Amino acid sequence: MKKLITLLLVLAMVVAMVACGTATDGDADGDALIKVGIINNDPNESGYRTANDRDMKETFTEENGYDASFFYSLRNEEQIAAAQTFVQEEVDYLLISAAGTAGWDTVLQDAQAAGIQVILFDRTIDADESLYVASIVSDMALEGETAVTWLAGQGLSEYNIIHLQGVMGSAAQIGRTGALDEMVAGNDNWTLVTQQTAEWNAENAQQIVQSVIDSGESFNVIYAENDDMARGAVAALDNANISHGVDGDVIIMGFDCNKWALEELLAGNWNYDGQCNPFQASYIDEIIKNLENGTAPAQKVVIMEEKGFDATTITQEDVDNYGI
Repeated sequence: MKKLITLLLVLAMVVAMVACGTATDGDADGDALIKVGIINNDPNESGYRTANDRDMKETFTEENGYDASFFYSLRNEEQIAAAQTFVQEEVDYLLISAAGTAGWDTVLQDAQAAGIQVILFDRTIDADESLYVASIVSDMALEGETAVTWLAGQGLSEYNIIHLQGVMGSAAQIGRTGALDEMVAGNDNWTLVTQQTAEWNAENAQQIVQSVIDSGESFNVIYAENDDMARGAVAALDNANISHGVDGDVIIMGFDCNKWALEELLAGNWNYDGQCNPFQASYIDEIIKNLENGTAPAQKVVIMEEKGFDATTITQEDVDNYGI
């Protein structure tokens, strides 16, 4: 009898262990992580990019249901190669902030053939909309138009502009350059003293502006396509004792709305900063979770809401609310 009871107890324990194991396996299947490959620009590129990368990493976590892999490069061809690798690794979603707008068709077609959903963020690309499920981006052309409209409103008799461009071929560079080029082409009193890429880099921007100062050419506007380049430009002006900002000799314009840049506006050292909203991860998370439940995005393209700030009207509240 004792042996029988012992045997029954052992059998009961085995059954319980199997049942527990089965339940655990079922939970694991039910909680399977969503596999995403995230392709972004170098997080050290700028304060904007640092904020964007931090936002993505805080959202795409295991705790939030994701198995996320990240790749960074400022080179389009390297990003495309990384996207091909993610396709081969059979990720569920491919998230892309493209360094350049061209060349993406083949890898996106491969992703589509593999059943991988593609979501663009931050920047758009030159590809058919059927190749991606959603695009959460800034309207870079509108950013440029807003900035150039503000500059035209300053009513200068002559606009002699140092134009510091970002990485050539990026959506941000194309959009922020386009509006300025159009204004210069249509107005005889608008002149580009120089138009060069500083590749988003403060040191490169400082060197370009210093070169113009050394040449003796006259200028009264610096149109920098991001805050870091504006900061580098200002360093060159300061070294040469050239005044800038409100009531200064040179108008300073930047983009991205880093908190330190908005503080420069508040202090009157800069004149204008155009917002570029880096916080797109929550939108992407919502789209993916809806897709997982069988619901397509309500909008194919989501444009981030953005504005421009003027040194004469910006407030501390603006700095606190919009600085990144």
